[in-house]
Amino acid sequence: MLVQLVRPLVRTQVHMLSQAKSASGKLVGMVSQWLGYLGIHAEVTQLHTTGDRIQVSLCVGKPEQCTEAEWQKILDNLNQDQDTSVEEEALAYTAMTSAQQSKVQRLLASILHASGQDPLAEWAILRPRLVAMGMEESMLVGVQSALKVPMPMELLVERLEPEVAAFVLSKAINIALLDQQISQAEDTALKTLLNAVDHPVVA
Repeated sequence: MLVQLVRPLVRTQVHMLSQAKSASGKLVGMVSQWLGYLGIHAEVTQLHTTGDRIQVSLCVGKPEQCTEAEWQKILDNLNQDQDTSVEEEALAYTAMTSAQQSKVQRLLASILHASGQDPLAEWAILRPRLVAMGMEESMLVGVQSALKVPMPMELLVERLEPEVAAFVLSKAINIALLDQQISQAEDTALKTLLNAVDHPVVA
């Protein structure tokens, strides 16, 4: 399921990259995002072309499936320190319009509701986990508010810009995997988002 979601998203982002004026900045964010799907926190420190290839240097933080003891052993074995900070995504939430931000908040709230749990009741537990995903305070406040008045995913994706849909999908995949499994409702919601990325509605 995860591979089926990620590969079309990567394809869409590659298309966006080919159209971008600032390709370098977008690629830096995309590389970190792609590794993030695997639970690996990475920061691109250097990027340049070499012939027909792109050479990338990374700083990699502790993977989510790695224990502290295992990570320390790895660091000891490599005999060097690593910077565990995460590069900010190229598809920046702060660069979106207020209308786009509102749509992002409602879409993420819809994904949280699809888990089958009560996200408002579990907010104290959910919030730090969402912060760990890189969600900003303003986004968290908006999501919490949107949880109180849920809207159908089908309505929310109408005329949704593909770049915004891709941003939401990257967050939604991580949210759906919080419990290490994807429910039927989450699967349906993720596929709806993926369809919005691949088949944007033309105004």
